[in-house]
Amino acid sequence: MWTSDEIARLCYELCGNRLPKPGKPEPNRERTLLAAVVKVQPIAGQACDCPDKQVQVTKEGVSMGTGTKCIGQSKMRKSGEVLNDSHAEVIARRSFQRYLLHQPHLAASLKVESIFIPGTQRGLWKLRPDLFLFVSSHTPCGDASIIPMLEFEDQPCYPVSRDWAHNPSMEASGNLETTEDEKKSPTNFANQGSGPVPPNVSSSNVTSEELATVTGMAPSGAKVVDVYRTGAKCVPGEVGDSGKPGVAYDRVGLLRVKPGGDRTCSMSCSDKLARWNVLGCQGSLLMHFLEEPVYLSAVVIRKCPYSQEAMQRAPVRRCRMSPLYPKALEFKKLFEQSGCAVQAKRADSPGPPVPCGAAISWSAVPEQPLDVSANGFPQGTTKKGIRSLQARSQISKMELFRSFQELLSSISEDKWPDSLRVRKLETYQEYEEASSVYQEAWSALRKQAFGSWIRTPPITTSLK
Repeated sequence: MWTSDEIARLCYELCGNRLPKPGKPEPNRERTLLAAVVKVQPIAGQACDCPDKQVQVTKEGVSMGTGTKCIGQSKMRKSGEVLNDSHAEVIARRSFQRYLLHQPHLAASLKVESIFIPGTQRGLWKLRPDLFLFVSSHTPCGDASIIPMLEFEDQPCYPVSRDWAHNPSMEASGNLETTEDEKKSPTNFANQGSGPVPPNVSSSNVTSEELATVTGMAPSGAKVVDVYRTGAKCVPGEVGDSGKPGVAYDRVGLLRVKPGGDRTCSMSCSDKLARWNVLGCQGSLLMHFLEEPVYLSAVVIRKCPYSQEAMQRAPVRRCRMSPLYPKALEFKKLFEQSGCAVQAKRADSPGPPVPCGAAISWSAVPEQPLDVSANGFPQGTTKKGIRSLQARSQISKMELFRSFQELLSSISEDKWPDSLRVRKLETYQEYEEASSVYQEAWSALRKQAFGSWIRTPPITTSLK
């Protein structure tokens, strides 16, 4: 048995025990966000797919991330050496990819238990009956953060409910009629580079149709007085926000990029979570070795505020391309480094807490599990050393590519999957494109739901 509060407590303890002081917020002055992936493993073959089911399980944190920032498009590089997006959710997922890339080594050695076991096709692995839960101390930025503001905040929490690896062209049926945008107040500590922002204006001149869009998210009988908003900006090609005061300010359901003075190309965490729910968390490289994607079984979010309807709409209903979706659950325990917690400790201090400039990555891997970065590079990187190998984060695309190639070199070519035997591959882009099942699914998702998704330039470099 497991509960959302129990999973959150495990992550908070892991944060205190595993993450280093360098990279953490300065006490009583700075704030950050936390996200993590937790593995839940049944004991003696029991199924643990439901949090209230009476079964014995083991729980282990396998990745973690902190952070609130992302770099602007002017600082991006085609080499894959820079972390474009350092929001906690993205750091945690990339750290999870490090963990996943290490697991086939264990499976191949047959000495240490891995989450993977041999599949039915040559060179492919499949996942054991483990669950992976995604935990966040804050509502994901973007669509999930557009939440009705009620006269009361007692919103119920109930469970919500993938096979594209076998049928990547399945039809999507999400509703994409609307979009979201938000004028972020720089003096509001609740906006931490992620999550909802309380509005500064009251409702007025709102049509009945616009009101219905938001009130449809509210519990039956609840009075909607306004909406919490998101700082994420609508991507080019989407409808755009109305900008009207009150409940109709943000439109829901469309793609957004994260805010920044230098416009970013990083899609919102709500959008990325929706993509992971269809394509899996493993990415295109590791998909070469897997029979099926690695999916999240539940998304556990702290109520700050929290909307079950928004957490169904943003990561799920916009892209129905698979038969199973993660449960959406909430917990109440406050993250001690969040803006709300820090603000409470500095009630008499002028101004709100400022976002911490660093991001921390931790993975359950034996070598260099920790990684602290700032502005897309390892913390402490100088301009002189910016192009050295030491100036790459362990979770940058090129370092994950290096881990993937180390996996390749540890397996004899006659045991490689067919997707890697068709032709000689060298660059990151070539390996990505050769992951045909993944690419077909991604193409179908863009066509059916995410046509305006901003695509970053391909990485055409190799490790040679």
